[in-house]
Amino acid sequence: MNRQLDKFFSLIKGKKVTFCGIGTSNLPLIKLFAEKGAIVSACDKKTYEELGDNAKKAEKFGAKLILGDDYLKNLDTDVLFRSPGTPFYKKELEDMKKQGIVVTSEMEVFFDFCPCKIIAVTGSDGKTTTTTIISELLKAQGLNVHLGGNIGKPLLPEIESISSDDYAVVELSSFQLISMRKSPDIAVVTNLAPNHLDIHKDMQEYINSKKNIVLHQNAFSRAVLNLDNEISNSFENDVRGKLVKFSRKFDVNNGAYLDGDEIVYNDYGKKTNVLNIKDIKIPGMHNVENYLAAISAVWGIVSVENIIKVAKTFSGVAHRNEFVKEVNGVKYYNDSIASSPTRTSLGTLSLYDEKIIIIAGGYDKHIPYEPLGPIICDKVKTLILLGDTAPKIKEAVEKSDNYSENNPVIIMVNNMDEAVKAAYNNAKEGDIVSLSPASASFGLYKNFEERGNHFKALVNKL
Repeated sequence: MNRQLDKFFSLIKGKKVTFCGIGTSNLPLIKLFAEKGAIVSACDKKTYEELGDNAKKAEKFGAKLILGDDYLKNLDTDVLFRSPGTPFYKKELEDMKKQGIVVTSEMEVFFDFCPCKIIAVTGSDGKTTTTTIISELLKAQGLNVHLGGNIGKPLLPEIESISSDDYAVVELSSFQLISMRKSPDIAVVTNLAPNHLDIHKDMQEYINSKKNIVLHQNAFSRAVLNLDNEISNSFENDVRGKLVKFSRKFDVNNGAYLDGDEIVYNDYGKKTNVLNIKDIKIPGMHNVENYLAAISAVWGIVSVENIIKVAKTFSGVAHRNEFVKEVNGVKYYNDSIASSPTRTSLGTLSLYDEKIIIIAGGYDKHIPYEPLGPIICDKVKTLILLGDTAPKIKEAVEKSDNYSENNPVIIMVNNMDEAVKAAYNNAKEGDIVSLSPASASFGLYKNFEERGNHFKALVNKL
């Protein structure tokens, strides 16, 4: 029995509760709070027609819908659940707080009442894969795991079924962390680089948001930081509990590191050979880094035998260097998750010895593309560009010291259909074609999954 949670739901009964955003992740919350006796509303900038089935489901669950451009104005509510995509410092939300309206989020409430230990992962790249690996490692150990957060699934709707012996494994974005004043039992920061600067005021706000994952830990907690990433490593000054580091480049005093091809765990001088990286099924050194982070998070909870078992069998998460199809001797890969320059450079462009064909470009998050230019020149034979960031990526490539005419060949297109056709027409037997946008999907697609699925559908028609 979770007495604190029962008390919370008792207080919610009869209160006016509004959910900002009528997306798939909010629908289970709308249903839960309606069932608990709250007077539920759901607001969204989109029209009823644009929301489609989600609007119908929200109404079915008992929500009153508030739609259109003025969806946040003059809301008659006691509590507003902010969706991660709604900026924390949005004026309408600030005004609501001044009026005494409680502005919170699903993750904030989940952290307040979760009865089990929480392992949470954040970072600019590698969050979802690292979170999923941690979940798989714990499950291999025979533990009951609840996986959610930014990975796409809200956990609050299943909180009543969580027992104290379970583990909640949560991916957290900067948009979720910015308002959080509780930190997990085990916090993991994969890496940090410029990202989401279209939403955050500046890079410092982005960093400060991420730092909340360790700021509120107690002395019995664990913080896992990437020694090789300057910003992640700088969080050590704010760690109150056990500090664990992982590294591909250096030995560490406490944590997992790479020694040649061997992952070693150093527990304050007691070293254990854990895993040869050749046994890791998912390719790329960035995934070795994800395993270093995950192993550091679960050390002492999961056995070495189960770590090896997962590494040998776990085939990865969709839209992350996902093999799609081979056509006329050309292999096509879907890396739609690559929504930043670092994700493309450390992911797709690190995997192949030969030069490849990539499809890149999309929504502009105001991230600098200059560092990506030289890497593209080294690793790409044909660069197919679309979306708002296409001119920025083109300029970064052409201004690189190692650029020469048609090295790479640059093809500008208007949409994904044209991009896949251009790849098909320019690829020769033995080539690799990868969708690796280095940009967000918005504007052309709702999210990276929709973008990746469209790419796969087009490739499968070839």
